[in-house]
Amino acid sequence: MTDSRQRLYINIDHIATIRQARRGHEPMPVDSVGVCERAGADGITAHLREDRRHMQDADIDAIAAAVTTVFNLEIAATDEMIALALRLRPHQVSIVPERREEVTTEGGLDVSANPARLMESIRRMNDAGIRTSLFIDADRDSIARSRDVGALAVELHTGRYAHAPADPATLDALVTGSTYARSLGLAVHAGHGLTTANVGPVAAIPEIEELNIGHHVVSRAVFVGLDQAIRELRAAMDAARGQP
Repeated sequence: MTDSRQRLYINIDHIATIRQARRGHEPMPVDSVGVCERAGADGITAHLREDRRHMQDADIDAIAAAVTTVFNLEIAATDEMIALALRLRPHQVSIVPERREEVTTEGGLDVSANPARLMESIRRMNDAGIRTSLFIDADRDSIARSRDVGALAVELHTGRYAHAPADPATLDALVTGSTYARSLGLAVHAGHGLTTANVGPVAAIPEIEELNIGHHVVSRAVFVGLDQAIRELRAAMDAARGQP
């Protein structure tokens, strides 16, 4: 049995995706915040992409005001987005990679690409009391570089595992990466492509203290409702960690 309850942050981006399919006014992502929190979410995650393909600026402002747990804002490390984070002062900012042509985030952040800029962005947020996390692949170089630029946490990209959960190498990479990150003093989070069916082995990794899950929850909610979808996921995570 692990020592602590693993946090579940619900990413509500894809509620906005449904709305943007018709460029209408519903569903509003902010309306899901209370439902998620009452169902057991420990926090709310939302990603404001540079191209505004789902979340809009007004959504982020509304979500930041509505959250009563903690707000995890996902952004790229651009001047515009860092300024937004400093204005809103969310509990946590997760810096993620963005490519306009991708359908969804396809891999971790290249921490080696512009470390001086990344370090300055992280310093500004840390100085403002904002917890910082980098969304990275579970390799030693990315993890070590994340520590070197001043991040307080890393979120390990679980996409490879989600696409091939039967391949032991995909889970082994997460286990090894989690252990290494913790040894460097980094908090360890994980997410991308996780579902109620595949979350167990990842949730069972003791070093991983937080999961960010969104698309599956919204997809499942179409059939059973948002509250039930979150409760099912929460139960699967707790079972994997040997908790009642």
